[in-house]
Amino acid sequence: MLTPFHLAIQVRDIAEARDFYGTKLGFSEGRSDTCWVDYDMFGHQLVVHLNPEIGATGKVVNYCNPVDSHAVPVPHFGVVLQVDQWKQLAERARTFVDTFIIEPYVRFEGQPGEQHTMFFEDPSGNALEFKAFADIQSQLFAK
Repeated sequence: MLTPFHLAIQVRDIAEARDFYGTKLGFSEGRSDTCWVDYDMFGHQLVVHLNPEIGATGKVVNYCNPVDSHAVPVPHFGVVLQVDQWKQLAERARTFVDTFIIEPYVRFEGQPGEQHTMFFEDPSGNALEFKAFADIQSQLFAK
């Protein structure tokens, strides 16, 4: 069993983050205060922290690197899921994501490390990737 990770990110607005992570993505809320909220992100602890320096219209700025003919934003974060979980999340994301950074698709198809992946941003510009493998144990670090 994997040990859950803890990740803290900055957001421009707590109410907006609650809507995105809690309502839209469906992550359960844990502890919170006026300037931070804990979420259960598939068994991992994601904490959103208010950064008023971002401002109401500002966003976190990401850099991109090419991977499988797509511009992958750096930094980004997410979770590796089972394929069925990923497909359910992809369907859900299509109901509220206006523009995907990378539309849901199969990357490295037919190669070692073949994976389902999708990228999109939260309202503060934090890039998220959700991916899935047919066999996580053998494919996650396949060369």
